[in-house]
Amino acid sequence: MTFAYTLRMQKRLNTDKAQQAIEKAGLTQTAVADALSVSKEAVSQWLNAKSFPRPNKLLQLGKLLNLAFDELVIKEDPFTPKVAFRKMKGTKTKDHHIENAQEIGRFLRHLVPYLPFDTLEMPPVLKSPSCDYDYLRKVTAKVREDINLGLTDCVDFTHLIRRFGELQAVVVPVMWGSKKRHENAVHIYLLDSQSTWVYLNLDTNIHDFKFWMAHELGHCLSPSLEGDEAEDFADAFAASLLYPHELAEKAYISIWSKPTPAAKIAHVVDLADQLTISPYTVFEQVNKYAVAVGKPEIKLSKAFHGAVTNFNKRYKNVSEALFGDAELDDHGKPSAREYIAKAEDTFETPFFELLRKYLKEHNKGSGFVQTVLDMPLLDAWSIHAELT
Repeated sequence: MTFAYTLRMQKRLNTDKAQQAIEKAGLTQTAVADALSVSKEAVSQWLNAKSFPRPNKLLQLGKLLNLAFDELVIKEDPFTPKVAFRKMKGTKTKDHHIENAQEIGRFLRHLVPYLPFDTLEMPPVLKSPSCDYDYLRKVTAKVREDINLGLTDCVDFTHLIRRFGELQAVVVPVMWGSKKRHENAVHIYLLDSQSTWVYLNLDTNIHDFKFWMAHELGHCLSPSLEGDEAEDFADAFAASLLYPHELAEKAYISIWSKPTPAAKIAHVVDLADQLTISPYTVFEQVNKYAVAVGKPEIKLSKAFHGAVTNFNKRYKNVSEALFGDAELDDHGKPSAREYIAKAEDTFETPFFELLRKYLKEHNKGSGFVQTVLDMPLLDAWSIHAELT
């Protein structure tokens, strides 16, 4: 597998570095062409990334410009894992976050042969995903129908978990802590195998966790999107799925009918509580409905933010709900056995079975577990010991 992967690596000239070296040496494209016994047009095409030098000319070019191979050539992987993050509030995605997630994706490639899914047929995805209100209304109504829910029924965790399985997405429940972390969910799509892996942080407030699951489901349905466009769609999809048009229409009328600002806020919070979703989701969906049908948006006072903070305090983290009765270590974590058993049972995920098979068949150590679960080595050692 490693050898085949290497063959797929593509190379291109580092045109910026080559151009800088040419200027630093006081050369012209004509001078470079003469020195390498090629045409000026050939050099121009190299520097405009329209063609790549033959091996002997590449070697001569490196010597002429005093550049090592790794400086002159950029290796590209056409199957670089595509990643998307559900970031923690106030964090910024940097290059090392992307590189770390891509490295996890490269390790996940080793687990692909063990996937239990039908390899002959891919699950359906959306043709032209869009944040248009009416489009999202139709799409999320269809998703609700697919998971046997009415237009105003509450979406629960079981519905979302089953849909991930139907879309052949592997859920990876992790315990990354509630602080000092860039992301609370990571979506990794491997282009070469067209497999999807969804990491979800269990150390997350229950109603936020539900939104993130719906958000990740949006990513699964829109693999063609990337960057901010992908995030915007996944957010809009999640909100529309959890609080659809029909609920927003009723809520708009009932919120307007409340006589005071405080009563309006209390009502929004109550509506959110009924479905275990954030009051922000309710409020934003109600105003999206208002804009879509040409009605005035509802305004809430600044006290709304404090009310949401108090609302959040009433909910446990998913990890607390799952492992509340388990014996925890000094860091508040369950045993490896308890963690694996609960994760497999609750999320119906094949992940740990895939990992178990790969570790045993290839005699891999805890370092592989550490990378693929992005966890401290001590925790990885416990997981490895339990799986092997």
